[in-house]
Amino acid sequence: MGPLQGIKILEIGGLGASPFCAMMLADMGADILHIVRKDEVPLMDQKYEVLHRGRKSVGIDLTIPEGVETVLTLAEQADGLQEAFRPGKMEKIGLGPDVCLKRNPKLVYARLTGWGQEGPLAHTSGHDINYISLAGALHAIGRKDSKPVLPINLVGDFGGGGMLQAFGMVCALLEAQKSGKGQVVDTAMVDGAATLMGIFYGLYAMGGWTDERGTNALDGGAHFYNTYETADGKYVAIGSFETPFYNLMLELAGIDDPAFQTDKLDLTKWPELKNKMQAVFKTKTRDEWCDIMEGTDACFAPVLNFEEAINHPHNVARETFIDVGGVVQPAPAPRFSRTKCEVKCPPPEVGADTENGLLEWGFSKEDLARLRKAGAIA
Repeated sequence: MGPLQGIKILEIGGLGASPFCAMMLADMGADILHIVRKDEVPLMDQKYEVLHRGRKSVGIDLTIPEGVETVLTLAEQADGLQEAFRPGKMEKIGLGPDVCLKRNPKLVYARLTGWGQEGPLAHTSGHDINYISLAGALHAIGRKDSKPVLPINLVGDFGGGGMLQAFGMVCALLEAQKSGKGQVVDTAMVDGAATLMGIFYGLYAMGGWTDERGTNALDGGAHFYNTYETADGKYVAIGSFETPFYNLMLELAGIDDPAFQTDKLDLTKWPELKNKMQAVFKTKTRDEWCDIMEGTDACFAPVLNFEEAINHPHNVARETFIDVGGVVQPAPAPRFSRTKCEVKCPPPEVGADTENGLLEWGFSKEDLARLRKAGAIA
């Protein structure tokens, strides 16, 4: 059941990045209780809430003392707690890190926000687009002489937020096993987006990356690292950066133009060479190019839509996508040779596991009756 089997984590509310973090931990085998508002109304049919898979949903009223005490009792036996409210919100309702760590000194208390727990913007609203803007990431994405292109919310919310939060929690959990002490993990999406940009800040510092988007080797400026339209209006992706791969790509594409034999890193030649390569790739359909290049070292791939990606032979062979409750979705990743991961259950209905979840975490039926009478649980 995954390398995190036996680890118990409380997930307090949250959207986007926060449930993505919890999904990753649940996929790895962690036992997670997702604490939602007692009267929470779902935003969509829960069957399709892929990020909520693999864990139980417990409805608790955090506006009354009995509800807060319920979470504190759960925190006493948890290894970790993750929350995604604005700074100060958890303290206001009586569930801040000081209170929780007093009840459980080994608790890893992870906080996920856009701007972080401190700084001039810490208490202001924002979304992925804002965080990656401040990190310098959004400015770098797009074509030359065009406005920045939104990379959907992968860079801030999921890569720089949820995935970084999961990494931070696992690091703190490992440290707690050695020291016997918990701590607070402050995950900010602006920090995470900046971290993902590390190599580019290094290149910029050495003069190997310009501020003008669409003019660099990896942002669409180069002819050998780009996408090209094919005869049927579809696209292929070429990433033949290294010379042997580049030469093979030219050979398979039937390109013998002497212009391509010059230094491929000569930026002044890139616009002309991109135009010439586009003309070549327009002569065949995407599938015809797949027949020629796919499976070779030309660093080639077809640009696939969702349905095509699900059914591509490589993804099928690796079971990259799986069916969970009638919904096809990405399988748990990464993979382990011994502690294999799996999705324990489809996304539950909001608050559906209140009774079973609390019973499994040590509450008695008498406790549940008392909490229901107080209006503390769903």
